[in-house]
Amino acid sequence: MPARSKAQQRAAGAALAAKRGDMPRSELKGASREMVESMSERELRELAATRRKGKPERIGED
Repeated sequence: MPARSKAQQRAAGAALAAKRGDMPRSELKGASREMVESMSERELRELAATRRKGKPERIGED
């Protein structure tokens, strides 16, 4: 499942780093905090690997 926006891709990258132990979970905020709890490492890796080119900054922006 590819990320739908740049913000979603960045949140997934932060959650993935926390899940791997590269950064403390206490530093996560908002969506990335929820993602680390509810998604597997594989799902986070797929979201974080999405190309950003052509994506809106946030979902709903054109």
